[in-house]
Amino acid sequence: MFRRLTLRRLLRWIAFAALAWFALTWLAVLLLRFVPPPTSAVMLERQLGAWLHGEHGFRLRQHWVPWSQVSPWAPLAMVAGEDQKFPYHHGFDFDSIHDAIDAADDGARLRGASTISQQTAKNLFLWNGRSFVRKGLEAYFTVLIELTWPKRRILEVYMNIAELGDGIYGVGAASEIYFHEPPARLGPAQAARLAAVLPSPRRLHADRPSAYVLRRAEWIERQMRQLGGPAYIGGR
Repeated sequence: MFRRLTLRRLLRWIAFAALAWFALTWLAVLLLRFVPPPTSAVMLERQLGAWLHGEHGFRLRQHWVPWSQVSPWAPLAMVAGEDQKFPYHHGFDFDSIHDAIDAADDGARLRGASTISQQTAKNLFLWNGRSFVRKGLEAYFTVLIELTWPKRRILEVYMNIAELGDGIYGVGAASEIYFHEPPARLGPAQAARLAAVLPSPRRLHADRPSAYVLRRAEWIERQMRQLGGPAYIGGR
């Protein structure tokens, strides 16, 4: 009898904790649909890492730029380079996941198949890494974001928090540092070069592009044209 009561009480507490977790996380996601995030988990992780490693000269640069003040080429370049099915999937690109697994089975290195929605969830709420716990939480937050935000909001947040250089986050800071232009004046070639450094922005450089970055930027530009230009993502 005592064990039955204890088990029942434990199950009740587990259910309460799960409900509280869902309510708190969903409220956070709902709030960020309307309010620009002041920072992100990945930015905080980078700042903490710089402090722990004694990088005294490190300075994180990022500022929020609303969709209306960003060239439509910038989000299109990110979609063309990172996730061309973004307007149509519901957070997960199962075809890309299947292709990545098949390539790994054939002996190739396992490559990422994360969508922009997944990357937004990870950058905003989680940490870098490949553990099953983090991937599970990433999937959870991806579902919440896709259910709560419109596609334009997901892309707006992503292009404002994506790392585009060491300590440089978002198209606002990146366009001003690399091209000395406000993000509203980015042309297709500049936008493609920013997107070309993803997902290795600390190794690749938009302002000092390697041959690889130039080739990838040219490929992204071709994809942008083939997708039909900014109209593909509802651009201006």
